[in-house]
Amino acid sequence: MVNVIIYTTPTCPWCVKTKKFLKDNKIKYKEVDVSADPKNQEKMIEISGQAGVPVIEIGDTIIVGYNPKEIEKALKR
Repeated sequence: MVNVIIYTTPTCPWCVKTKKFLKDNKIKYKEVDVSADPKNQEKMIEISGQAGVPVIEIGDTIIVGYNPKEIEKALKR
């Protein structure tokens, strides 16, 4: 299975929805809180081209925002 990383902040409601979607679908992921580490925030901006969260990294695919259809497509489910 491909690695899934979600870049989040603690106050982001769309991050909560995205994590719930991943959990409900038994998709393992690593959470990176970009508010806690400027280096992680820089990496997220570099890969996504923006500072908004959530950013979901699934293998080579980058998804910005809560988008279940794109997550499933990236996972080829």
